[in-house]
Amino acid sequence: MAVLHNRVSQKELKELLYKETEPRTTISFYQYFIINDAQQFRDELYKALLELKVFGRIYVATEGINAQLSVPQSNFESLKNYLYSIEPLNGVRLNIAVDDDGKSFWVLKIKVRDKIVADGINDPSFKIDRKGKYVNAEMFNQLTDDPNTVVVDMRNHYEYEVGHFNNAIEVPSDTFREQLPMSAEMLDDKKEKNIIMYCTGGIRCEKASAYLLHKGFKNVFHLEGGIINYANNVKEKGLPNKFIGKNFVFDDRLGERVSDEIISKCHQCGNISDTHTNCKNDGCHLLFIQCESCAAKYDGCCSDECQEIYNMPEGEQKQLRKGKMNGIKIFNKSRQRLRPTIDEAKQQRVNNNND
Repeated sequence: MAVLHNRVSQKELKELLYKETEPRTTISFYQYFIINDAQQFRDELYKALLELKVFGRIYVATEGINAQLSVPQSNFESLKNYLYSIEPLNGVRLNIAVDDDGKSFWVLKIKVRDKIVADGINDPSFKIDRKGKYVNAEMFNQLTDDPNTVVVDMRNHYEYEVGHFNNAIEVPSDTFREQLPMSAEMLDDKKEKNIIMYCTGGIRCEKASAYLLHKGFKNVFHLEGGIINYANNVKEKGLPNKFIGKNFVFDDRLGERVSDEIISKCHQCGNISDTHTNCKNDGCHLLFIQCESCAAKYDGCCSDECQEIYNMPEGEQKQLRKGKMNGIKIFNKSRQRLRPTIDEAKQQRVNNNND
């Protein structure tokens, strides 16, 4: 019987990855299409990718597939041929990472979900196939030169913070399901303008463009292949690059450099920095921006309290974490304060410890 789940610890797998000598390539792709039996599709995909030594994170749902992968370079063509042998994926665009060290993933995880992008849409009349028009890098640059064009970033706050297109509107939220209705409300007086939506690889802005059309907007576009495809295209074709800063990515790299500008600041000292990290305290793991100086000062932790816990013996750390849930915590300095700041997160931990 084929093994359909990983049975080796995360620590061991990461150690094995760093012992590999063959370079790897990080790619991402998505496709909206009907999958009648998502679990069966998932299991067949897992077996095939495991043979090709593919690592990564894949979500499968009845509405399609969303994948971020790391593949040994010698297996890239075999992976491409396998994916293209699946009829709805034949010719699917494979976004090659812009700034890749080959260490993005160290395990293969394929999960079945209700949707490949959680959108909060419950309206049965909404149709994903009625989407906005694709624009490539050249068309994007031309349209954004038009004062009648509005550019909308459909990524989370912490992604926008480290990099975005010139004059792009931020929809200040940390979840896509919150952004959809917010974007329609923010753009309500701009229904006659050209609206271009973009995201990391295209999956969110494609659905967002369909949502705006569903809400009565007319001239809606979305950037084909997202920032990743745009960055590769402007480099290959020698086009002006309108993206400033770093592109946040959801793998171990946490970002890929698109331009030399650094537009964000360290969340601890306020100096220029765009390096995201997770707090090294296993009871915290707050996602925040930290400069090299503060990383050394705080041992990669977000606060004095976390640093103190991080330097305790492992047994004592486990005892402190016992019985406590460690949800996703994201540092957010936007006005909405949708996630706790570092000080708030520290106070939350104090309160938890006093319970």
